[in-house]
Amino acid sequence: MLEYDEVVKMFQEGQKINYDEVLQKVITKWETTDERPKVLLHSCCAPCSTYTLEYMTQYADITIYYDNPNIHPRMEFERRKLVQAKFIQDFNKKTNHNVTFIAAEYEPTKWLEVVRDLKGEPEGGARCTLCYNYRLERVAKKAQELGFDYFGSALTISPHKNARIINKLGFDVQHVYDVSYLPSDFKKRSGYKRSVEMSEEYNVYRQCYCGCLFAARQQGVDLKQINKDAREYVTQHQDDDYSQIMYEK
Repeated sequence: MLEYDEVVKMFQEGQKINYDEVLQKVITKWETTDERPKVLLHSCCAPCSTYTLEYMTQYADITIYYDNPNIHPRMEFERRKLVQAKFIQDFNKKTNHNVTFIAAEYEPTKWLEVVRDLKGEPEGGARCTLCYNYRLERVAKKAQELGFDYFGSALTISPHKNARIINKLGFDVQHVYDVSYLPSDFKKRSGYKRSVEMSEEYNVYRQCYCGCLFAARQQGVDLKQINKDAREYVTQHQDDDYSQIMYEK
């Protein structure tokens, strides 16, 4: 299990930690020991998983864990879940990989209990830090339950998410659960650019807000229209068959 203190020592004092470099060191260790670990990777949406899967499936067996009780309204949660499943299925067909999928239940009340006092915080502030931590804990708990070697998050591919905070939280969370954290900064190596390209290649829906009710209000997102569009998509695709990508222990 890699520790945060070890990561800090990889860089000169005062130097900003490059978590992509840290990930490369982890991958090099896997290759040296001829290891192909099982990774449970949290994803908030299909676009975040695009390049992340393209890159990580070279070195590990990946299961996407879609667990986002912060998303509002419910129909948007359901739409993003279906879009995520479709992307994984299409990706597997195109690449011959075997990425699997787990979708958690929609539990917005539990998330609201965690962030309620910070609803006025700006996007990227203290509320987001709590939200990152909440979802990292949930993916770590699930990874431990199912016997994965690592847990991590595709959130670091977004230029709007603080990879430094996400990684520090991940290293803290790994001490609560018996599973190692996978450090990352997937936006590096033109990862975010590639995610946009892949979203076009696979015709993946790219949402206009992170999903959070409070952020959506601050950004002036038309949630009624979002709900209408999402409901139409879910109605059209709710019977699509994704059984072949569902994770089985």
